[in-house]
Amino acid sequence: MCGRYVMARAVGDLVAATGAEYPEDFALRESYNVAPTTDVPILLERVVEGEIRRQLHIARWGLVPGWAKDPSVGARAFNARIETVAEKPTFRAALGARRCAVPVDGYYEWKKLGPRSKRPYFVHPADGSPILFAGLYEWWQDPSRAEGDPERWLLTTTVITTAAPPADSTSPVLRELASLHDRMPAPMDRDTLDAWLDPTVKDGAALAELVRDRAYDAASGWMLDPVGAAVGNVRNNSPELIVPQPDLLES
Repeated sequence: MCGRYVMARAVGDLVAATGAEYPEDFALRESYNVAPTTDVPILLERVVEGEIRRQLHIARWGLVPGWAKDPSVGARAFNARIETVAEKPTFRAALGARRCAVPVDGYYEWKKLGPRSKRPYFVHPADGSPILFAGLYEWWQDPSRAEGDPERWLLTTTVITTAAPPADSTSPVLRELASLHDRMPAPMDRDTLDAWLDPTVKDGAALAELVRDRAYDAASGWMLDPVGAAVGNVRNNSPELIVPQPDLLES
């Protein structure tokens, strides 16, 4: 699963990495401990005046489908399993029409060391590039707000997850991921990203299969660093959270 991640990249760096434009009110806040229900950047494509435009927007992490009575459902929908995303009512419509990427610098996962012991790891690309997770987005209309109220529409998102790599993978990185957790967020390479974002393609189920088929190759350039327990408290938010602490493995 994916429940905490890092997005501390400057707007200019994110634009350079994605080739996207962004609205005037786009506000990217540095965070070393992003948690569900907070605002995060997403990358999507829209058809504007007959032209496909790649754009960055800010969305709340936790998808709220248009039919929801209130936005509280988003607190439970921050991840979508790729195996069932085409079937679940919460995600089904978005898969066909509102796909996005969620850019991150890396994410946290907790490895079980015993019945009552876990150790957090920071998973990130070895070359410092951003990861682009497959995601979905939705617009939810607040019926309690008047027409024209800028707060009437809520943009939300979810991160798609897939099964961890096989334990007998030939790649050392993939074997590490297999030992870390049985799930992982689904990353995309550039070709997969282009296909996934294309708003003219409606067969979301086929695109989900493409993402799943290529996820392990996209993850093969990652590295896993053990970090301190402070990341477990969402109130902690500083660069120190991602500083490797391998010495703690020996204690």
